[in-house]
Amino acid sequence: MKFAKIKYLLLRRICQVSILVLFILGNYSIATLKNVQYKQEVGIFGGNIESLMGDSSSVLAKEPSIFSHIVQGNLSHSSWFGGIFSLTDPLSVMQIFLAGGGLALDVLLGALLVAAIYGIFLGRVYCAFVCPINLVTDFANFLRDKLGFNTAQRKLFISRSTRFVILGLGLLLSALFGVAAFELISPISMLHRGVVFGMGFGIFAVLAVFCFDLFVLKNGFCGHICPLGAMYSLLGKFALLRVKHTLSNCTKCMECVRVCPEPEVLKPVGKQDGILKTMTCLRCGRCIEACDDNALHFSILHFTQKEKK
Repeated sequence: MKFAKIKYLLLRRICQVSILVLFILGNYSIATLKNVQYKQEVGIFGGNIESLMGDSSSVLAKEPSIFSHIVQGNLSHSSWFGGIFSLTDPLSVMQIFLAGGGLALDVLLGALLVAAIYGIFLGRVYCAFVCPINLVTDFANFLRDKLGFNTAQRKLFISRSTRFVILGLGLLLSALFGVAAFELISPISMLHRGVVFGMGFGIFAVLAVFCFDLFVLKNGFCGHICPLGAMYSLLGKFALLRVKHTLSNCTKCMECVRVCPEPEVLKPVGKQDGILKTMTCLRCGRCIEACDDNALHFSILHFTQKEKK
């Protein structure tokens, strides 16, 4: 298999796994506990010492890992390089704000920084290169293809616009009930916190997403339901990073459409030249890997130029 056929796949996996590893190590510390009988050192995550202490225990010392100076927190809010800057999920911030919760300055600045990065430059890259649930849904889709489920007649139809409705509904419920509605049930947060701090009942939400994508609907969660993906689609509508189609190179084999998790993005393929402007594009690179005609590639400079008619 040529490297060009899997280079973006490898990049996605390296990014996703590296981010998870950094969070795991960054939230790990060693606490020295002492009680009347003995002294011991135990590893803890996220500062959760209380669950490890008996009635007669006391903490003599707590030593964070060296990675704690790189990152601490989770995908909803994290502090980087000893607090030099923070990164905050804008959707979480919007839910907390509408729910009437207080927002610290570093949380607000972190949300603005994330909004700027993805809104100006990267678009919906978060979904393909950062989000841990993508590992689950990609595996489900891999199995769908191997088991032949993709060729079976689809029994359930859910509009891809449903995710935008769920996004609006989640914000409305946050305002009405005073809680971060989607954050309470988000399989993304459950999976990330479960991997970093220890998995609980959140595993059932992750399994539900896996089974939904495997047995019910291809790309069902990310492509039809997830409000976080909807938020990044809206946020990155005018982002600079795009996929460009070169019509003169295209042989209309449509392999790119077959592998794309958001097929409507590739409607201009084989018909017109230029930038693919649909906001739901993940910038995952699958279409570029699948294209043997060199008709698709990432572009930033061409986005600022006037399209040829």
